[in-house]
Amino acid sequence: MSFNRLQPEDFLISADSVAGGAFSGNIPTLTTFSTSSVQEAGPSGPYFINAFQSASTATESEIQFAIAYGDNKGSGSVLFDNSVDGKSPSSVVYGQFQNIVLGDENAAFTYDNITPTEQYFYVISVNRARYKGNILPGSMSLRLKVGSNVLSLTDNSTNTNTVSFNEAGRVFQMISGSAGVAFSTPNSTASGSYGLFLPDIGTILLNGPALDTAYGVGGGIGLATNRTTNSDQKNTRKLFNSIKLAANFTMNSQETVTSDFVFVRARNSEYNYSANPSFITGSTGEVVYSDFINAPQTFITSVGLYNDSNDLLAVAKLSKPLKKDFTKEALVRVKLDF
Repeated sequence: MSFNRLQPEDFLISADSVAGGAFSGNIPTLTTFSTSSVQEAGPSGPYFINAFQSASTATESEIQFAIAYGDNKGSGSVLFDNSVDGKSPSSVVYGQFQNIVLGDENAAFTYDNITPTEQYFYVISVNRARYKGNILPGSMSLRLKVGSNVLSLTDNSTNTNTVSFNEAGRVFQMISGSAGVAFSTPNSTASGSYGLFLPDIGTILLNGPALDTAYGVGGGIGLATNRTTNSDQKNTRKLFNSIKLAANFTMNSQETVTSDFVFVRARNSEYNYSANPSFITGSTGEVVYSDFINAPQTFITSVGLYNDSNDLLAVAKLSKPLKKDFTKEALVRVKLDF
């Protein structure tokens, strides 16, 4: 076995961005949506509902995303305790995303530099198993439909030169448009943009007041109908039905693949003799074939990467044996993906 110490110039690190569909089967667009009646009626139902690409009981069915409704007043859902006002599943959801996105339990959500007086929103959280590193900005198209009203939304990543950040990473504004391209209709309302797109945590946070007064869709998408009661308004179901009726939700996932390249060089004077026992006689230690004394040749089949303690860390197998003698030099590029 022969060893050769690698030099700093023998190492190279490269990063490539790989994109693909964000839904099961590497599909970028969902046109069918289902929920689980068991989950919706269970303990988690008041907080969120899961959306599947097919019937939840089907073998191939997988959770694609979850829908939740948050309200700082706790409206739209049943109080935990009638003697404690404002504490309900919707207030829990609001506080959860307030902490995740803003990092401050006293901060209010702002959309396109406008802070709505009424603080309530809908959340679409893409299942973590559906995407790799993040959701690809500019690839998302979300259509909502209530009655004859249709609203198509996308993010403004291709329409802004400045990227904003919050506790959840990058943040873009939700505007009327498709696949990152803005429509000519207004991109925001008096309540600000239609919401926030948070690609690094796979989340779309829809601005409730803006949806209810949306321009270009006949006087409002009309999802949240009552914020003055603590009865179950089924706002998560309203958004799910709106997405299901529109039957078009598109987005791609994005992953940065880091590769470590190691260049292993075999110069003409190196690796021409083999340590294989068949190369020499077992009794005298002489070379079996006299032709190998002055003109030896070997066949390189693998490259092992060792540390200074001679511990084998990685093995690279060649697709076919590489012939080596004093007249040849070899360069083997080893690629390690992480």
